[in-house]
Amino acid sequence: MLSKASPTHRFRYAVWLPRRAPCCTDSKKQLRSTPFFMHFIPMTKAGVIYAREESLSAEEFRRVLIESGLGTLRPVDDPERLKTMLAQAGLIVTARLDQPGKPLVGVARGVTDSSWCCYVSELAVSSSAQGFGIGKGLLEEARRQIGPQVALFLVSVPDAVGFYERIGMERIADAFWYKRSL
Repeated sequence: MLSKASPTHRFRYAVWLPRRAPCCTDSKKQLRSTPFFMHFIPMTKAGVIYAREESLSAEEFRRVLIESGLGTLRPVDDPERLKTMLAQAGLIVTARLDQPGKPLVGVARGVTDSSWCCYVSELAVSSSAQGFGIGKGLLEEARRQIGPQVALFLVSVPDAVGFYERIGMERIADAFWYKRSL
């Protein structure tokens, strides 16, 4: 039987299940108006597993970057640079399908001091998994991992601005940067 998670319990995985996929007899009572509803359940149920994953391979990371469309903006043809990006990240949250092989469908990679701010440098969801709330789930899990005392921010590609507005992120009016020279 599923039960609501309380803030005093600690779980390793948060599993988001599609509304159209029944998982138990009392799940209808717990549905929300979002495309997914969250339960902390045994890993035998179908769904998406969100977890902090510090040993993500560069190959899986590369695949999701390409499948998400971010491959045109990231150094996907430089495996050493991808490995360094992963090794130096302070936060890597993944979304994997809860099925044999646990295929990776999304990644949020952040640089953080774990005290004041976290910059999400990549939020990538495979195109086949977009539109199911996985990007929002990755950001929610990232926020849960870093805690309420840490601000989370990112720079959006133009096509994703509406997504970030819909999930409740606030726009930052003034931001500045120095572009990479390599």
